[in-house]
Amino acid sequence: MTSTFTAAAAGFGTGLSLIVAIGAQNAFVLRQGIRRDAVLAVVGICALSDAALITLGVGGVGAVVVAWPGALTAIGWIGGAFLLCYGALAARRVFRPDGGGLRTDGEAAGSRRRAVLTCLAMTWLNPHVYLDTVFLLGSVAADHGPLRWTFGLGAVLASLCWFAALGFGARMLGRFLAKPAAWRVLDGLVAATMIVLGAVLITGS
Repeated sequence: MTSTFTAAAAGFGTGLSLIVAIGAQNAFVLRQGIRRDAVLAVVGICALSDAALITLGVGGVGAVVVAWPGALTAIGWIGGAFLLCYGALAARRVFRPDGGGLRTDGEAAGSRRRAVLTCLAMTWLNPHVYLDTVFLLGSVAADHGPLRWTFGLGAVLASLCWFAALGFGARMLGRFLAKPAAWRVLDGLVAATMIVLGAVLITGS
Protein backbone atom coordinates (compact mmCIF):
# COMPACT_ATOMS: atom_id res chain seq x y z
CA MET A 1 0.00 0.00 0.00
CA THR A 2 2.79 2.39 0.95
CA SER A 3 4.74 1.72 -2.26
CA THR A 4 1.58 2.23 -4.32
CA PHE A 5 0.86 5.54 -2.63
CA THR A 6 4.51 6.58 -3.05
CA ALA A 7 4.42 5.83 -6.77
CA ALA A 8 1.18 7.76 -7.23
CA ALA A 9 2.52 10.71 -5.21
CA ALA A 10 5.73 10.69 -7.25
CA GLY A 11 3.70 10.73 -10.45
CA PHE A 12 1.54 13.58 -9.15
CA GLY A 13 4.56 15.64 -8.11
CA THR A 14 6.53 15.00 -11.29
CA GLY A 15 3.53 15.70 -13.49
CA LEU A 16 2.70 18.91 -11.65
CA SER A 17 6.28 20.17 -11.83
CA LEU A 18 6.23 19.80 -15.62
CA ILE A 19 2.72 21.14 -16.24
CA VAL A 20 2.89 24.23 -14.01
CA ALA A 21 5.74 25.78 -16.02
CA ILE A 22 4.57 28.88 -17.93
CA GLY A 23 3.78 27.99 -21.52
CA ALA A 24 1.42 28.63 -24.40
CA GLN A 25 -1.17 26.14 -23.20
CA ASN A 26 -1.31 27.53 -19.65
CA ALA A 27 -1.49 31.12 -20.91
CA PHE A 28 -4.42 30.18 -23.16
CA VAL A 29 -6.29 28.32 -20.41
CA LEU A 30 -5.77 31.29 -18.06
CA ARG A 31 -7.19 33.74 -20.59
CA GLN A 32 -10.19 31.54 -21.32
CA GLY A 33 -10.82 31.14 -17.60
CA ILE A 34 -10.74 34.88 -17.01
CA ARG A 35 -13.12 35.45 -19.95
CA ARG A 36 -15.32 32.54 -18.75
CA ASP A 37 -15.31 31.35 -22.35
CA ALA A 38 -15.63 27.58 -23.08
CA VAL A 39 -13.75 26.85 -19.85
CA LEU A 40 -15.12 23.33 -19.35
CA ALA A 41 -14.30 22.36 -22.94
CA VAL A 42 -10.79 23.81 -22.76
CA VAL A 43 -10.01 22.20 -19.40
CA GLY A 44 -11.40 18.88 -20.64
CA ILE A 45 -9.33 18.95 -23.83
CA CYS A 46 -6.11 19.74 -21.95
CA ALA A 47 -6.67 17.11 -19.25
CA LEU A 48 -7.81 14.35 -21.62
CA SER A 49 -4.99 15.09 -24.06
CA ASP A 50 -2.44 14.88 -21.27
CA ALA A 51 -4.02 11.62 -20.08
CA ALA A 52 -3.71 10.13 -23.57
CA LEU A 53 -0.10 11.28 -24.00
CA ILE A 54 0.94 10.13 -20.52
CA THR A 55 -0.64 6.74 -21.24
CA LEU A 56 1.40 6.50 -24.44
CA GLY A 57 4.55 7.46 -22.55
CA VAL A 58 4.01 4.97 -19.74
CA GLY A 59 3.26 2.32 -22.36
CA GLY A 60 6.69 2.84 -23.91
CA VAL A 61 5.63 4.59 -27.12
CA GLY A 62 8.34 7.22 -26.62
CA ALA A 63 11.03 4.76 -27.59
CA VAL A 64 9.23 4.07 -30.85
CA VAL A 65 8.73 7.74 -31.72
CA VAL A 66 12.47 8.36 -31.34
CA ALA A 67 12.93 6.34 -34.53
CA TRP A 68 11.22 9.16 -36.47
CA PRO A 69 12.87 12.39 -35.27
CA GLY A 70 11.59 14.18 -38.36
CA ALA A 71 8.06 13.99 -36.96
CA LEU A 72 8.91 16.21 -34.00
CA THR A 73 10.76 18.61 -36.31
CA ALA A 74 7.67 18.97 -38.49
CA ILE A 75 5.47 19.47 -35.43
CA GLY A 76 7.91 22.12 -34.20
CA TRP A 77 7.65 24.11 -37.44
CA ILE A 78 3.85 23.86 -37.62
CA GLY A 79 3.37 24.57 -33.93
CA GLY A 80 5.84 27.45 -34.00
CA ALA A 81 4.05 29.08 -36.94
CA PHE A 82 0.71 28.65 -35.17
CA LEU A 83 1.99 30.27 -31.96
CA LEU A 84 3.45 33.18 -33.90
CA CYS A 85 0.07 33.77 -35.58
CA TYR A 86 -1.79 33.52 -32.28
CA GLY A 87 0.73 35.87 -30.68
CA ALA A 88 0.16 38.37 -33.46
CA LEU A 89 -3.61 38.21 -32.89
CA ALA A 90 -3.12 38.73 -29.16
CA ALA A 91 -0.87 41.70 -29.89
CA ARG A 92 -3.57 43.15 -32.15
CA ARG A 93 -6.11 42.88 -29.32
CA VAL A 94 -3.89 45.12 -27.23
CA PHE A 95 -4.87 48.03 -29.48
CA ARG A 96 -8.60 47.32 -29.54
CA PRO A 97 -10.80 49.91 -27.79
CA ASP A 98 -12.29 47.29 -25.45
CA GLY A 99 -8.93 45.65 -24.76
CA GLY A 100 -10.26 42.23 -25.88
CA GLY A 101 -12.18 41.80 -22.64
CA LEU A 102 -15.16 39.66 -21.68
CA ARG A 103 -17.22 38.21 -24.53
CA THR A 104 -20.82 39.13 -25.19
CA ASP A 105 -23.61 36.54 -25.46
CA GLY A 106 -23.73 37.01 -29.24
CA GLU A 107 -20.12 35.92 -29.53
CA ALA A 108 -20.56 32.72 -27.53
CA ALA A 109 -21.06 30.07 -30.25
CA GLY A 110 -18.30 31.21 -32.59
CA SER A 111 -15.99 31.94 -29.70
CA ARG A 112 -16.50 28.47 -28.21
CA ARG A 113 -15.64 26.78 -31.51
CA ARG A 114 -12.52 28.90 -31.95
CA ALA A 115 -11.48 28.15 -28.38
CA VAL A 116 -11.80 24.39 -28.90
CA LEU A 117 -9.85 24.40 -32.17
CA THR A 118 -7.17 26.68 -30.72
CA CYS A 119 -6.81 24.52 -27.62
CA LEU A 120 -6.45 21.36 -29.74
CA ALA A 121 -3.78 23.04 -31.86
CA MET A 122 -1.84 24.35 -28.87
CA THR A 123 -1.89 20.93 -27.25
CA TRP A 124 -1.10 18.64 -30.18
CA LEU A 125 1.14 20.94 -32.25
CA ASN A 126 3.54 21.66 -29.40
CA PRO A 127 6.53 19.27 -29.38
CA HIS A 128 7.31 20.27 -25.78
CA VAL A 129 4.09 18.51 -24.76
CA TYR A 130 5.39 15.28 -26.27
CA LEU A 131 8.80 15.72 -24.67
CA ASP A 132 7.28 16.25 -21.22
CA THR A 133 4.51 13.67 -21.26
CA VAL A 134 5.56 10.92 -23.65
CA PHE A 135 9.33 10.97 -23.25
CA LEU A 136 10.18 12.42 -19.84
CA LEU A 137 7.23 11.14 -17.80
CA GLY A 138 7.39 7.85 -19.68
CA SER A 139 11.05 7.33 -18.83
CA VAL A 140 10.55 8.25 -15.15
CA ALA A 141 7.54 5.94 -14.97
CA ALA A 142 9.65 3.06 -16.31
CA ASP A 143 11.86 3.34 -13.21
CA HIS A 144 8.87 2.31 -11.08
CA GLY A 145 8.63 -1.07 -12.76
CA PRO A 146 5.27 -2.78 -12.11
CA LEU A 147 4.00 0.42 -10.43
CA ARG A 148 4.62 2.54 -13.53
CA TRP A 149 0.88 2.72 -14.27
CA THR A 150 0.23 3.93 -10.74
CA PHE A 151 2.86 6.60 -11.34
CA GLY A 152 1.11 7.50 -14.61
CA LEU A 153 -2.24 7.74 -12.85
CA GLY A 154 -0.74 10.21 -10.39
CA ALA A 155 0.55 12.32 -13.29
CA VAL A 156 -2.86 12.25 -14.98
CA LEU A 157 -4.51 13.40 -11.73
CA ALA A 158 -1.99 16.24 -11.44
CA SER A 159 -2.86 17.42 -14.94
CA LEU A 160 -6.59 17.35 -14.21
CA CYS A 161 -6.20 19.24 -10.92
CA TRP A 162 -3.93 21.87 -12.45
CA PHE A 163 -6.03 22.69 -15.50
CA ALA A 164 -9.26 22.69 -13.48
CA ALA A 165 -7.73 25.06 -10.93
CA LEU A 166 -6.26 27.29 -13.63
CA GLY A 167 -9.38 27.43 -15.78
CA PHE A 168 -12.09 27.69 -13.13
CA GLY A 169 -9.98 29.55 -10.58
CA ALA A 170 -9.01 32.26 -13.09
CA ARG A 171 -12.49 33.79 -12.93
CA MET A 172 -11.58 35.17 -9.50
CA LEU A 173 -9.26 37.55 -11.33
CA GLY A 174 -12.18 38.96 -13.30
CA ARG A 175 -12.77 41.89 -10.95
CA PHE A 176 -9.14 42.93 -11.32
CA LEU A 177 -9.52 42.92 -15.11
CA ALA A 178 -12.70 44.94 -15.36
CA LYS A 179 -10.94 47.76 -17.20
CA PRO A 180 -9.78 47.53 -20.83
CA ALA A 181 -6.29 48.64 -19.79
CA ALA A 182 -5.91 45.50 -17.64
CA TRP A 183 -6.90 43.30 -20.59
CA ARG A 184 -4.31 45.05 -22.75
CA VAL A 185 -1.64 44.12 -20.22
CA LEU A 186 -2.85 40.51 -20.13
CA ASP A 187 -2.98 40.22 -23.91
CA GLY A 188 0.43 41.85 -24.11
CA LEU A 189 1.86 39.15 -21.85
CA VAL A 190 0.06 36.41 -23.80
CA ALA A 191 1.37 37.83 -27.09
CA ALA A 192 4.93 37.95 -25.77
CA THR A 193 4.69 34.38 -24.46
CA MET A 194 3.29 32.99 -27.71
CA ILE A 195 5.73 34.83 -29.97
CA VAL A 196 8.79 33.87 -27.93
CA LEU A 197 7.73 30.22 -27.69
CA GLY A 198 6.85 30.14 -31.38
CA ALA A 199 10.26 31.51 -32.33
CA VAL A 200 11.97 29.00 -30.01
CA LEU A 201 10.08 26.12 -31.59
CA ILE A 202 10.99 27.17 -35.13
CA THR A 203 14.65 27.91 -34.45
CA GLY A 204 15.04 24.74 -32.41
CA SER A 205 13.39 22.46 -35.00
